[in-house]
Amino acid sequence: MKRILAGLAVAVLALAACSPNGGTSGGHIKLADAGWDSIRFHNAVVGFIAESAYDMTWEEVPGSTPITYEGLKSGEIDVYTEVWSDNLPTYQADLQDGLFLELAVNFGDNAQGIYVPTYVIEGDAERGIEPMAPNLRSVQDLANYPDVFVDDDDPSMGRLYGAIPGWAADDIMRKKFDFNNLGDTFIYFSPGSDAALSAALTSAYDRGEAIAGYYWEPTWLMGMYDFTLLEDYPYDADTFLEGETAFPSGPVTVGARVGFDDEFPEFTSFLSNYETSSELTSIGLAYMLDTGADYEETAKWFISEYSDLISAMMPSDKWDLVVAALD
Repeated sequence: MKRILAGLAVAVLALAACSPNGGTSGGHIKLADAGWDSIRFHNAVVGFIAESAYDMTWEEVPGSTPITYEGLKSGEIDVYTEVWSDNLPTYQADLQDGLFLELAVNFGDNAQGIYVPTYVIEGDAERGIEPMAPNLRSVQDLANYPDVFVDDDDPSMGRLYGAIPGWAADDIMRKKFDFNNLGDTFIYFSPGSDAALSAALTSAYDRGEAIAGYYWEPTWLMGMYDFTLLEDYPYDADTFLEGETAFPSGPVTVGARVGFDDEFPEFTSFLSNYETSSELTSIGLAYMLDTGADYEETAKWFISEYSDLISAMMPSDKWDLVVAALD
């Protein structure tokens, strides 16, 4: 009889070990890492809270946007903290078909397009910079200012820094360049990489020089520097991909695989309340760059700095555990 009871105890323990979460807390989750800083930042915030308040372990699964999105739908990825819904053509159809869960809108004030340093338009008295193009407002106006944004290789032309090769935005930007006849006075310059593009923008800014180029937010760059997004024709879903209108500012959501809410109900409740903003995300990324902190250190700083925001996302007893882990 003792042997039978012992065997049943082992079986129960084995089942508990195989259970996805062993109850409402505990367990291991996989977060999508689609390759950009802001999603890694949000992963670190969510991951720290998972560890400290919900007794969970976590890891990131790296891959391109299409690969990680497919991983979410197939169940190989548990949580996607930054789903750029407008960049995924099948997003709404997949959501309606029940292929994944949309838990929250992380932020909806994202932006992308052609940026210039604000001092190009307004000047900067503290730095002794006079306005260089005071009437520059839109992408269409840009064609009138090749002498402000001079190309290094051909001074008779202006230079517009394009998007990252291989990104969907690069194809749209090239079409936007052609649609607005910018090729008459500008050269479309491919930066080669995210690092090269950000280096070009920041070095020009630090020198107080004019530069025009594609960028997006939230990013550390937009958190540290004052850039202005040039206006464009109002977004139109039918012509946007042809470069004829502004980029959309659609919801960036928090997604989870089907069944995640049943296995991790408490943690799902927290994720369903997870809402930040593009501005706050940029501030977090700027802090990381400015201080040299890693993602985990930045996450801890962010949670402490914006405790009112984060604490409202979870019950008070869970928040107490987070506070204790911050010490």
